[in-house]
Amino acid sequence: MYIDWRLPTELDSQMLEEVYVSAANSVRARTRIAPHIYQTPCLPSKSIGQQLGCNLHFKAENFQLTGSFKLRGALSKLSTLGLDQRVVTASSGNHGIASSYAASILGHKLTVYLPTNVSPQKLEKIRSYGVEIVQEGDNSGHSEVIAREAAAQDGNLIYVSPYNDADIFAGQGTIGLEILEQVPNVDNVFISLGGGGLVSGIGSVLKAFGEGINVIGVSAKNSAALDAAIRNGKVIDVDHFDTLADGVAGAMDEGSLTLPIASAIIDDLIICDENEISASLKMLARQEQQIVEGAAALALAGLVQQSEKYCGQNNVVLLCGANFDENRILPLI
Repeated sequence: MYIDWRLPTELDSQMLEEVYVSAANSVRARTRIAPHIYQTPCLPSKSIGQQLGCNLHFKAENFQLTGSFKLRGALSKLSTLGLDQRVVTASSGNHGIASSYAASILGHKLTVYLPTNVSPQKLEKIRSYGVEIVQEGDNSGHSEVIAREAAAQDGNLIYVSPYNDADIFAGQGTIGLEILEQVPNVDNVFISLGGGGLVSGIGSVLKAFGEGINVIGVSAKNSAALDAAIRNGKVIDVDHFDTLADGVAGAMDEGSLTLPIASAIIDDLIICDENEISASLKMLARQEQQIVEGAAALALAGLVQQSEKYCGQNNVVLLCGANFDENRILPLI
């Protein structure tokens, strides 16, 4: 489903300053996290680009350490905190894995709140890093609420949001810096939408340092909190249903820092259903030999849905991760 939604042609001075500050934060974050991450490749499409009639690259964060882009944000945040500071966070999986790994190599004491329906594979990865785990909440948004309450009750705990934190999306913005270096003359970058940390970080960098690059936000129909917030100008309650793109599912914080930035830098919004996500999972596996999680295939699904609009252009699809539930994903491809 596509509803035409365009960024205002000019940002007001305050919003423009916020975008530039966010981009500058990503430059600083890159220095802090560089020793601990992979600079992932931007791979030219083997066949999907030709099929869609465009020049297509895949920014392969599915190859990142811990299996997703989330490591960048987690390292960016934890590298600003002292080792004497106890940290609590919440995650549907990927942020929990990334934060746990980051804590293990930097030396922080971390507690991770997870929803009761977290995939067994992600739970096992988090447990392997020796952090404390608390499973409470029906979804990642609910777990976040519980984790924030725990931090508020214990004045010695620092709560780290998976997305609603300037240091978190500064880390994610380092992906944008790499895209600008790796792919010349980019026209459009397709990014899956969750709480907005990924798109806010990357989008700020692309708008501040790129020229004429469109940021396309793609949401799963079954859980599209940020899409609804952008269209309504505020965080609103939306229904959340099971989705293959579980890595971007869940509610948003009211007053989220990501909403104004995402609203400013996103040029188009696209919503994809489960059939479209499933079809893109299969395309990536069979035509590109890339087995990814549903949240990564979601970004491609947006391009496929609107391929006529972006035909003949230089497109980058962000493959945000590969931490999938084998029992769920493998039968689809």
